[in-house]
Amino acid sequence: MAKKIQKIYQLKITLNGAKPPIWRRILIADSVSLPRFHDVIQIVMGWSDCHLHQFVSDGKRYGAPIPDLDLDSMEMLNEQRYQLNQLLKCEKDSILYEYDFGDSWEHKITLEKILPFDPEIFLPTCIKGKGACPPEDVGGIWGYYNFLETIADPAHEEHEEFKEWIGGEFDPVVFDIDEINAMLVEHCR
Repeated sequence: MAKKIQKIYQLKITLNGAKPPIWRRILIADSVSLPRFHDVIQIVMGWSDCHLHQFVSDGKRYGAPIPDLDLDSMEMLNEQRYQLNQLLKCEKDSILYEYDFGDSWEHKITLEKILPFDPEIFLPTCIKGKGACPPEDVGGIWGYYNFLETIADPAHEEHEEFKEWIGGEFDPVVFDIDEINAMLVEHCR
């Protein structure tokens, strides 16, 4: 049975180390499960959900169960047993979300506001943001900077290879809130 939504959380999700900043501001139900919240982060940030992830809060790690892997041996709690409001309780609280343990994309998630529930607001929804999501498997934040330098320099020896790898052009400032919200409607009903 789904839990009744009590509050709406306004969250800011910031990709750590990105300069210029890459971030999203969203509205989401306080009672959303961590697996569902992971799905929302993937959509709003622009990731493709092909790597492992974890949430870190107060020194505890929460992750998805993996077949043939014992979460207890990794000192990781099963995220399926937790909701967002168990990790973020007060305005200004923050947690860490790490995506892709190889590239280690770390996101700071801050609870900016706790709002009363409003049935007129579709949840989740993205209300603001900045910057394009880096490509998957680019090598973390430092690999991303190298990628940006390489595609910006037609004389660079790897320029054409990187353009082919990314499938053409890449604009690091593109942020399409309408596309993100359409994906949230499609995937989070």
